[in-house]
Amino acid sequence: MTSAIEIDLVSDTTTRPSADMLTRMASAPVGDEQKNEDPTTLALNEEVAGLLGMEAAVFLPSGTMCNQISFLVHCRPGDEIIAAENAHVVASEGAGAAALAGAQMRPIATPTGIFEAADVLAALRAPRMRSPRSSVVSVEQTSNRGGGLVWPVETLAALVEAAHANGLAAHMDGARLMNAAVAADTPAKTFARGFDSAWIDLSKGLGCPVGAVLAGSKDFIAAAWGWKHRLGGALRQSGVLAAAGLYALEHNVERMAEDHANAKLFADLVTGLPHVTVSPREVMTNILFLELDGPLTSGEIVKALAERGVRIGAESDKRMRVVTHLDASEADVRKAAEVFTRVIEGLV
Repeated sequence: MTSAIEIDLVSDTTTRPSADMLTRMASAPVGDEQKNEDPTTLALNEEVAGLLGMEAAVFLPSGTMCNQISFLVHCRPGDEIIAAENAHVVASEGAGAAALAGAQMRPIATPTGIFEAADVLAALRAPRMRSPRSSVVSVEQTSNRGGGLVWPVETLAALVEAAHANGLAAHMDGARLMNAAVAADTPAKTFARGFDSAWIDLSKGLGCPVGAVLAGSKDFIAAAWGWKHRLGGALRQSGVLAAAGLYALEHNVERMAEDHANAKLFADLVTGLPHVTVSPREVMTNILFLELDGPLTSGEIVKALAERGVRIGAESDKRMRVVTHLDASEADVRKAAEVFTRVIEGLV
C-alpha cells in the first residue's frame, strides 16, 4: 500500500497558502477588476510594475497566459519566436504560440537553456518573402530545464541589444525571476532592463495559490488587456487573489534563499551515490536534476520513494527533478535525501 506523501519535492507549484496569507486574502478590499475598481489588484499591478522597472502591469491567472498574451501582442501570424529548445514556451505550453498567435518557434539548442546574442543573430533568417519573420526573442529566468541556472545580467543586456537592433521584441518568462534576484543579490528590474515584456509567477516560490503578473509599457499592457478578455482571463473581484501576491512580495521573497540552500543541501547529501549524477554541478537556486545510468530507472525510484512518503519528479526514464520550496523545511530535505539514498542503495 502506498504511503501518504509527506515530503513533496516534485515542484514549487505544490506550495499552499499559509494561514497569514489566507487571512490577508479573506480581508482584501475588492471591486470589479474589469472596471479598474479592484483596489487590491491595482496595488499589486503597481507593485510589480515598479519591481520590474516597467510602466504598467496586469494580473493574470497563470504564467502560461502571460507568455501567450505577450506573443499575441508581439507577433502576427506567420512570425517566428526565438527561444531555447528546452524552454517552457517551446515544450510545455501545448504549442500555444502556434495555436493562438499563429507563430512558430525557432529553437536554439542549449542544454543549459541559456544562449548568447550570437546565437540569436545566427537564428535570424535573411529577409525573403517566403521566410517567416523573426519577431521575438524569449528567455526563461531562471532556466528550468537548465537546473535553475540564472541568466547573467550581461548576457541578457546583449540579447536585448541584438533583438532591438534587428527589429525584434525581447520577452522574459520570469516564472522564477525572483529566485534569480535572490540568488544573484540583484534587483529583478536589473534583469528585466530593456525587455519589452516580463512577468513574475506568484504560485511557485512565492507560495500563492494562483496567479502571475505581466508587465511592460502602457501601450503593451493596453493591448494585453484586449487579449486577456478574449482568452477569458478577465476577472471580477480578483483582489482576493491579488492580496496573496502582495503578501508574498512582502514576506516570501528573501526567504527563497532558504530554498536555494536546501537544494544545495540535497545535492551534497546524494552526491557520490552509485549510478546517480547531480546536475548542474553547482546548484544555483531551487532546482536540480538527478541523471541516472546503469540499471536504475526513474519509474522504479519514484515508486519506491512514494511508498516511503517522498515525491520527486520523473522527467524521463533516466532523469529526475528535485525542486525545493517554502513548504519543504531543511529537516524535510534531509529526510528526503536520506530516503533517496536508502532507495538507491537498495536497488543497486
